[in-house]
Amino acid sequence: MKRVFIAYGTSEGQTAKIADFISDVVRQHGHDPTVLDVKGAMEASLDGYDGVIIGASVHMGKHDEHVADFARRNLDTLSRVPSAFFSVSLAAHGDLADAQGYIELFEHETGWRPDKIALFGGALMYTQYGYIKRRLMKKIAGSKPGKLGTDMSRDYVYTEWDGVKRFAEDFAAALTDEGPSL
Repeated sequence: MKRVFIAYGTSEGQTAKIADFISDVVRQHGHDPTVLDVKGAMEASLDGYDGVIIGASVHMGKHDEHVADFARRNLDTLSRVPSAFFSVSLAAHGDLADAQGYIELFEHETGWRPDKIALFGGALMYTQYGYIKRRLMKKIAGSKPGKLGTDMSRDYVYTEWDGVKRFAEDFAAALTDEGPSL
């Protein structure tokens, strides 16, 4: 059994849901995951962990700054143990060039080159937004490729859970030499 640290930064909760899902898959594969929001894990030690997965949502064209700080602060450990990064954005649903650009910017800003990277679609939670944010998100959704929903009376989840499961399974398998290396 390997110990896996899963850290994430989220603005609206979808990245937390994905991190919890990854934790469940990692646990099902016989490992011991620890999941923490980076805002509560800034001083957490990665000592004793056999692998690290970090996830961040994208807002206003950038990943969560707390996640970038966490990666910079733990760069030495992240370069020594198997590591993976997952990015959560609406761009991942239909504008992969933009989504990949967010990854490149994150790598440049942090100096971290994860062994494995995944792009996951986020969510539009219109029913949870206030009036102004709901209107702003509708305008953004209508202007983006990928056919994002604009009916503000409902929510849209663009996360492809099968892809999240494969990402987590591949990471877990690589830790025990059951599958492809990272």
